[in-house]
Amino acid sequence: MKSTLITTGIAVALLATACNSSSKDMEDNDTFDYVVDRFADIEVLRYQVPDFDNLTLNQKLLVYYLTEAALKGRDILWDQNCEVNLELRPVLEKIYTGYSGDRDSADFKAFEKYMKQVWFANGIHHHYSTDKFQPEFGREWFMEAYRGAYPEDERGEYLAEAIFNPALYAKRVNQEDGVDLVVTSANNLYGPGVTQAEVEAYYAALRDTTDTQPIPYGLNTRVVKGADGKLTEEVYRIGGRYSDAISDIVASLRQASQYAENEAQRATIDKLIEYYTTGDLRTFNDYSIMWVEDTDSQVDFINGFIEDYGDPLGMTGAWESIVNFKNNEASERTHTISNNAQWFEDHSPVDARFKKDKVKGVSAKVITAAILAGDSYPATPIGINLPNANWIRAAHGSKSVTLENITEAYDKASHGNGFNEEFVIDQPTRELLDEYLFITDNLHTDLHECLGHGSGKLLPGTDPTALKAHSSTIEEARADLFALYYLADPKLLELGLLDNPDAYKAEYYKYLLNGLMTQLVRIESGNNIEEAHMRNRQLIAAWVLEKGAKDNVVELVKIEGKTYVRINDYDALRNLFGQLLAEIQRITSEGDYEAARSLVENYAVKVNPDIHREVLERYAKLDIAPYKGFVNPVYTLVTDEEGNPVDVTISYEEDYPTQMLRYSADYSPLTK
Repeated sequence: MKSTLITTGIAVALLATACNSSSKDMEDNDTFDYVVDRFADIEVLRYQVPDFDNLTLNQKLLVYYLTEAALKGRDILWDQNCEVNLELRPVLEKIYTGYSGDRDSADFKAFEKYMKQVWFANGIHHHYSTDKFQPEFGREWFMEAYRGAYPEDERGEYLAEAIFNPALYAKRVNQEDGVDLVVTSANNLYGPGVTQAEVEAYYAALRDTTDTQPIPYGLNTRVVKGADGKLTEEVYRIGGRYSDAISDIVASLRQASQYAENEAQRATIDKLIEYYTTGDLRTFNDYSIMWVEDTDSQVDFINGFIEDYGDPLGMTGAWESIVNFKNNEASERTHTISNNAQWFEDHSPVDARFKKDKVKGVSAKVITAAILAGDSYPATPIGINLPNANWIRAAHGSKSVTLENITEAYDKASHGNGFNEEFVIDQPTRELLDEYLFITDNLHTDLHECLGHGSGKLLPGTDPTALKAHSSTIEEARADLFALYYLADPKLLELGLLDNPDAYKAEYYKYLLNGLMTQLVRIESGNNIEEAHMRNRQLIAAWVLEKGAKDNVVELVKIEGKTYVRINDYDALRNLFGQLLAEIQRITSEGDYEAARSLVENYAVKVNPDIHREVLERYAKLDIAPYKGFVNPVYTLVTDEEGNPVDVTISYEEDYPTQMLRYSADYSPLTK
């Protein structure tokens, strides 16, 4: 899954990515309380699940057991993120719930904030920057609270060191050029003493470059060094690493299989169970093919080790799950796009050598998320495109979705926050955004996920891992550029997806504003950009700013002491997007690592300190949380007197701490 992450709190006022068709089926949006909690740089929201009550009983039961399978993998991600997380979480929670001292003291309030940050990030590192949280409570206070909770235990000093020593576990994912990315990253995907060079050599020896159906080496393993100094893999499977959690996941998948909508869906679930049982990546490929070819089921899900953003080498998948069902009415838009996939491929501005002769099996739909879990919770993508394997995409197609009830919640929670008035250059541009960003941003997500990730092809013999640590940034840039280029194409008007030839300008302006300026609110002063989606956006925006300077296509201007983005030539800007798309597709198709590295390091990483300082100052006055995430709804299985299921109910009342503590109590197989 290559996920389009929404720029919540930064451009969310601009995004307005609410669903055209779903809001009328929601509860009264004027009375639904979307905002649940606010702390640090986070705002926690609720999302609604419209039309759940219209599902059949079997579909509800399928959703229920799939959500159980999703929640039971929670501990896996926590452990993948850092080795100390699963030991520290119950300690923090015991102090949080049982502290008998002054709960109104500055130290306890700071501890509560830290607890909420750790919950949100699934560990001690920020979910986006991957920097370790810096506590605002004192070490002595923590040790006193720890001894009160664990009077006989001596692990307090080690845990205090993990919390308070800034050099220990400093950064979960390090992407700094020129250093050992494995050694300097604090995630738990590699064992002690393992180096980047050793990992790259280990997998290079395993890969068969002539294999036309390669397996994704490293996707479901932790690489460790034995006593003999040789590397081995701890496989994530029943009987292997994370066995207790995976066994619980499989138990719920077996229950879900009983309520499958059709034989194809049942076979897909059973194949996933086989993969979890064996850990065999050939079986994972088989499962991925079966999953992508099941386009008839209303209920769908992802569950497993999917995205590799948490691995500095871009190999091991973080555990995640999303359960969903199709929004039939809203999906007409994505159906139109996917039905014309070949036209878009044929008319792409990239070299003909890199185009697919025949685009196969592109399916797209708008979905209603029913549960978010693992690496998709509490922060979540708004768009998904899977599978990631290029050869499966080429031979069997891909499945693309847009999570519209999630964008609905983002939009409803962001109304009237003053962002546009502060950062958009003038009233005509604000009016353009108000009128057309609603649809153009949804279309950007659709094009990015449905066609962008599925476009193009690798040349024969190109190693799909050739771009190494830069692969995620380059892939997200490729998909974004594909979407940006086609948003301005008259084809969208011909297809009835837009009704104004200038509508695309809303998305163009928002994208450049975000890439050049406003996404920097997520970066601490003095830091570089490390997250792949942020690097992608700055890469594109900075590249077109530089390349278009001669003709003044885009510029940064000062008005009354404030910096604004001004676009002077939208047609020329589109051409620049096309030129960069052509180059990034070449890099991808040929596996040109040095060119990828040059683009990323020259355009995507460094931050203009003056712009950064100004954006932080202006943004601080708005009091908007730059990151948003969600609590899940609560599903309850209803049975009759004989224990037979008769319904599944849904409620939205659970608050943030209550949900987190319940999940720790009910879904912690690795900490028991």
